[in-house]
Amino acid sequence: MSIGNSPSDDRPSVGRAIQQARIDARLTVEEVSSSTRVRIPLVHAIEQDDFSRCGGDVYARGHIRTLARAVNLDPGPLVDQFDAEHGGRPAPTPAAPLFEAERIRPERRRPNWTAAMVAAIVAVIGFVGFTLFSDGQKGGGIPVAGGDANAEKPAPKPDPTAPAKHTTEPEPSDSAIAGLPKDKVTIKVTARDGQSWISAKDSNGKLLEDGLLKQGDSKTFTDKERIDLVLGNAGVVQLYVNGKEVKQVGDKGSVERLSYTPGDPQAG
Repeated sequence: MSIGNSPSDDRPSVGRAIQQARIDARLTVEEVSSSTRVRIPLVHAIEQDDFSRCGGDVYARGHIRTLARAVNLDPGPLVDQFDAEHGGRPAPTPAAPLFEAERIRPERRRPNWTAAMVAAIVAVIGFVGFTLFSDGQKGGGIPVAGGDANAEKPAPKPDPTAPAKHTTEPEPSDSAIAGLPKDKVTIKVTARDGQSWISAKDSNGKLLEDGLLKQGDSKTFTDKERIDLVLGNAGVVQLYVNGKEVKQVGDKGSVERLSYTPGDPQAG
């Protein structure tokens, strides 16, 4: 990615437009950084049309939207201008199938010992039953009821007047929720559909994570009071808060700022 240049018309460049709007709003770079969670050096770079530190066009668009809203600008025209100056937004391409070799390779089947044992038991029972039946025919027939005191008694019939016994099984509990401490907030972030830039801080402002999360990677954070998150390219992120999945995290390319506590998931 290269440093953006001003377009050929009279419009200011993307960075200059954000900078002028910030000055008109009487905001400092530090104040904009504090409200948007975009680092101060990155704000300076974007205002100088240097998008090389954003980590890619997707993150650059997200930062442009975030900074534009912070200085009361409509982010749509700025993002369109950025795309026009940087070759346009690439068309989405279908992801290549993962681990194709593993799917093509036939899976080795393990011998089903359980089915073999059941078949052997059935064969033994059938042989024994056939032998007893043959011996009974040779000895003059099968003994009738009353001729043998040790003959098996028929099983008692159920009493239709007796109240039916109801057995209730407890509903299955969510093990992911039950296993988490109730007095803490636990957050798991997974880059499910692509890579995402994440930043996480605890309730004391300590930085827990600040970097790029590659596709398929996960990070888990825990604190007694609160965890603050900043998610770049939020639409590719799968987020669990206290064992519950947050369904709508954000759009692809957007930057979302979230805070969570030990209670139910609440967007900060």
